[in-house]
Amino acid sequence: MDAGGVTIRLIQADEVEAFRLIRLEALRAEPSSFASRYEDWEALSPEEWVDRLNEPVFIAFQDSAPVGIMGLFRQRSSKMAHRATIVMVYVRADLRGTGLARRLLQAVSDHARDLGIRQLELFVSAENAAAIRFYQRQGFSEVGRIPAGVLEEGREIDDVIMARRLVD
Repeated sequence: MDAGGVTIRLIQADEVEAFRLIRLEALRAEPSSFASRYEDWEALSPEEWVDRLNEPVFIAFQDSAPVGIMGLFRQRSSKMAHRATIVMVYVRADLRGTGLARRLLQAVSDHARDLGIRQLELFVSAENAAAIRFYQRQGFSEVGRIPAGVLEEGREIDDVIMARRLVD
């Protein structure tokens, strides 16, 4: 399938149901790709779902169905407010390889620049070679690792820390 007819937009609180649908789909479909667990998010109250939208969340829609998601979490401290972390990255399996992840990342990056963000950061499982390659192609570099950053079914898995400057 191609990503034709897919639109990407920053969602608002009145679109919380699309957020809930794609976030739960992501956690169910790719549990090892996230630090969060499906069960933790499934238990959130409607108010907690809306609260999660206090940070920018971009959703890709094909027709009216959510098919991808990417969020941005800005550092709060005034000395670190120039940095933000990319979170909740997911593209439905049948749309991978179509450029949709790149388009989502571009939308998030553009929004981050508009907010005055100078550096994007992210964490990715050391076991997710495809994601690491994708981020490297998009200009991210590995800047460190957190040994045993995630405990997945009793296994300790390193988190790779990656960063990309938005301004030089």
